Amino acid sequence: MTNKNNSTDAQDEREIVITRIFNAPRELVFKVWTEEKHIEQWWGPKGFTTRVEQMDARPGGTWRYVMCGPDGTEYPVNGVFREVVPPERIVTSDRFDEGFEELVKVDIPRGITVVTTLFEDLGDKTRLTLRILHATAEDRRKHEEMGVIGGWNSSFECLDEYLAKNVEKSASKS
Repeated sequence: MTNKNNSTDAQDEREIVITRIFNAPRELVFKVWTEEKHIEQWWGPKGFTTRVEQMDARPGGTWRYVMCGPDGTEYPVNGVFREVVPPERIVTSDRFDEGFEELVKVDIPRGITVVTTLFEDLGDKTRLTLRILHATAEDRRKHEEMGVIGGWNSSFECLDEYLAKNVEKSASKS
C-alpha cells in the first residue's frame, strides 16, 4: 500500500502544469516574457490587451499587469519575483488584485500562487513549462474552474504568433 500523503502527491493535487514548444530560440522567448514592451503585445487570452503597470524582473521586484477584456473590463493581477535566472527560469508569486472577485463573479483562489516558468533550450526552439502551484487543492480547483488552463493556452497562441513575427524580423536582418 502506498502512502498518499507524501509531499509529491500533495503538490500534484495543488499544481497545474502546462507545457508548450515555441519555434523561437530560448533567449528570445525569455526576452519577450520579461520585457514590458513585449508583454503588452501578447499577454492574455485572444481578444484581450494587457497594460503593464509595474515590471521589475529581479528577485524581490514586483509586477502588476492589467488585462483588458474585449468589453473593456479590467482584470488586475500582480506578484513578486522570487527568482530570475536568465534565460532558464523565473519564479514569481501571482495573485488577483482587490476587487477581482467582483469582476468575475466566482470564488477565486485565496492563497498565494507560485508560478515557475522554465525555458528549455531546444536549439532553434524552446520548451516552456509553466508550473502553477496553489496553496491548497481547493485553490487549484477554483483556478481551473475560472478557466486558467484555457486562458494560458490562448495566451500561448498569442505568444506563438508574436514570436513568429519576431523570428521573421531577426531572420530578415541577418
